[in-house]
Amino acid sequence: MTLQRVLSYVRRAVDDYHMIEDGDHIAVGISGGKDSLTLLYGLNGLMRFYPKHFTIHAVTVDLGFQNLNLEKIKSLCQELKIDYTIVKTDIADIIFNQRKETNPCSLCAKMRKGALNEAIKKAGCNKVAYAHHKDDVVETMLMSLVFEGRIHTFNPVTYLDRMDLTVIRPLIYMNEADVVGFVNKFQIPVVKSPCPADGNTRREYIKNVLKNLNQDTPGVKARMFTAIQNELKEWNR
Repeated sequence: MTLQRVLSYVRRAVDDYHMIEDGDHIAVGISGGKDSLTLLYGLNGLMRFYPKHFTIHAVTVDLGFQNLNLEKIKSLCQELKIDYTIVKTDIADIIFNQRKETNPCSLCAKMRKGALNEAIKKAGCNKVAYAHHKDDVVETMLMSLVFEGRIHTFNPVTYLDRMDLTVIRPLIYMNEADVVGFVNKFQIPVVKSPCPADGNTRREYIKNVLKNLNQDTPGVKARMFTAIQNELKEWNR
């Protein structure tokens, strides 16, 4: 998986769903994982030749885990000449020590997004890019179907009117396997999540279900993605 291939996926999504306009200042949410770092490379590369001028600003919400080391991410952003903001929080302590949440992911996501959006507005950004890829799109739809009894997934573009902020997802055409291939080929400095709930979530369960489905019926993931594009009006291009 080459950087050129990543850029082609990103540009197609950006063009199909009109994600970027002239003068946009886009925050890139950086967890330190493979997806967000691939997105950072993709948007940084796109910025250099896209006909609509835009800038990017990397932002990480530090949940407060003691063993999180972001030095490699700092160095990467310096190398790419990208502004980088780290938002310090006590979210981990609140969720795991104070509240002792048995299902921590939902509350953590809400608190993390709140801290992220506040930092984004302070940085003067009008958009934020999330690193959801094609597998995430399909997995979210399956989670909604299995656990909520409805057909729903996140949209390529979402306007948050209370924050006056637009969320874009430029990796929606990229398979997770391609992300892994890109990160491995270029030895991108991925930071492993120190969260104790990592790998023990409903999403991980659905990820394994989808993997088995795709092995038993090759192409089912791609057909599900096509169905989402055809049937959910927010995905109509």
